[in-house]
Amino acid sequence: MNCRKKLSAVGTEDFSKLRKNRYYYVDKTGLISELLRRPAEVTLFTRPRRFGKTLNMSMLKYFFEMGNDPALFEGLKIMEAPELCRQYMGKYPVIFLSLKDAAGDSFQAACRMAAVMVSVEASRFDVLRNSPRLTEEDRELYARLIRRDMDPGTLCSSLWDLSRLLEKHYGSKVILLIDEYDVPLQKAFYGGYYEQMADLIRSMFSQALKTNASLEFAVLTGCLRISRESIFTGMNNLRVLTASDVRFEEHFGFTDEEVREILEYYGLSDAYGAVREWYDGYRFGSRNMYCPWDVMNYVDLLLADPQAQPENFWANSSDNDAVREFVYKLNTSTARQELAVLADGGTIRKEIHQELTYRDMYSTVDNLWSLLYMTGYLTARERPEGRMFTLAIPNMEMQSIFSSQIMSLFRKEIK
Repeated sequence: MNCRKKLSAVGTEDFSKLRKNRYYYVDKTGLISELLRRPAEVTLFTRPRRFGKTLNMSMLKYFFEMGNDPALFEGLKIMEAPELCRQYMGKYPVIFLSLKDAAGDSFQAACRMAAVMVSVEASRFDVLRNSPRLTEEDRELYARLIRRDMDPGTLCSSLWDLSRLLEKHYGSKVILLIDEYDVPLQKAFYGGYYEQMADLIRSMFSQALKTNASLEFAVLTGCLRISRESIFTGMNNLRVLTASDVRFEEHFGFTDEEVREILEYYGLSDAYGAVREWYDGYRFGSRNMYCPWDVMNYVDLLLADPQAQPENFWANSSDNDAVREFVYKLNTSTARQELAVLADGGTIRKEIHQELTYRDMYSTVDNLWSLLYMTGYLTARERPEGRMFTLAIPNMEMQSIFSSQIMSLFRKEIK
């Protein structure tokens, strides 16, 4: 490999690190301009795991945040929109919160983890500690926000409070980015404290996203679309963009053109057929998309061993607790037969509900298909007709997962 080639980054989710270290970057800055040209106060993107959600959120942070480094975006598509850059780039305080680790064996433990995450983010704004634009009461509030043992009441209002303090100091409204918003609810469901966690998230989101006069706009990402009645009660300002939506369809995952460019750049064009067979096939809106995690892992493997065969990279990076729960609770002969059809390369027609609650998810086996679709095990083979989807296994990688994991779960439960 030519040493002047950019490094193939695997698992790098920090946009600044990726750009400064000259890692290969598939340009997704079109997401910025589309968000600005199609404004919404709160936007929720739902995609399966490992499709670049966190990296995109990091990119948004580094673009909008005050004191950013414009050099990070040199040569990228967003710089072809100079007026947008002049108006928005580096103009906002940005709160970037990931909830992927807000979990624990109990509600109290999960609250402590969530408090730590909020505290760490609040601590980035140390300028608030002695800001002359804040009152003494404001500065005392900030001192509570950076405490890692903040009480539940402070945690509930933390994002709203931090937004208000930042606006007072900077004189600019705040952009709020919340990554993996649904993970605390998933962990709480399996931990037995779902209702308590739903109440906490509902309170935090209501104050931060619904009644927050200091908010410019917010972007959330997650795997599942949690029912509006569960945690988004009364939020009429929420735009939800799922995998079936044609809007923003090309910004999560790799397009076929992008994969061809990657392989050509590294001199691996001969591997295109294998890459397409194993890692393509996810339909987002009207496009077929590749899983970035798989593509970059296989490229990295090929650079070390040109004879390497495709592998199942996705399975080791994602748990199947939800599917296992279905097997144990709703193992029916019909479900087994339909899974066998899929495993044999066939398709099934199912009504998909993209808005669920963990509490109701296992009420019927029909929700199994919605879960498998939203988590990436299945994809749509054509444009849905309302809620009716033609479902199939997207590629060889998922075919191997069905053979080695999901079908074996059913066989084990039967035995």
